[in-house]
Amino acid sequence: MKLLIIDDHSFVRKGLLHVLQEELPDEQITADEAASFDSAVALLHDSAQYDLVLLDISLAGRSGLELLTLVKQQYPELPVLVVSMHPVEQYALRTIKLGAAGYLPKHAAPDELSTAVVQIRDYGSYLTPAVAHLLAREYNRSEHAEDKNLHDLLSKRELEVARLVVAGRPIKQIAAQLHISIKTIHTHRSRVLHKLQISRDAELAAYFIHHNLC
Repeated sequence: MKLLIIDDHSFVRKGLLHVLQEELPDEQITADEAASFDSAVALLHDSAQYDLVLLDISLAGRSGLELLTLVKQQYPELPVLVVSMHPVEQYALRTIKLGAAGYLPKHAAPDELSTAVVQIRDYGSYLTPAVAHLLAREYNRSEHAEDKNLHDLLSKRELEVARLVVAGRPIKQIAAQLHISIKTIHTHRSRVLHKLQISRDAELAAYFIHHNLC
């Protein structure tokens, strides 16, 4: 697994890599490091070599939020895990809405970091209970009545696929379980996101939690 670790403190960058190498000894994890917005952008020109970006919000010069926006605009398939000193309540929702695959505070336990990295690699996203709660609460605050029953637009098969996606099942496993092709799974998932007027699996999970559809 090849990572790009972006943090303005060298000891943090090396510490994150060391933790992952210790927690996941069979993964052969390597990493490039960037301390600033500009150095990260230079490395991202060869984004295809990276499986995951670990990104801090506080960078020298332009912020990590700006960099996250740029990454998701130019390299939408490259997952980004935000690892920040800031409280979940302060930035988690904002980073998820900008396209982050997950948000993890720096005080998280080493095994939670490794779990987040593996789940993002395998499933595309990682939500801590705290972040999932915040996302669900966002739906509770919605004043739009039309948002309440969007899931009624889903077909039985779309609902079935969505539940398995929310449960964290890999796409290949879902296809095998339902005896349909991987392409068909992707088609159903796209239709679900369109009908629910959302764009990411993290938002899908929050919607299902809020509406007790899991």
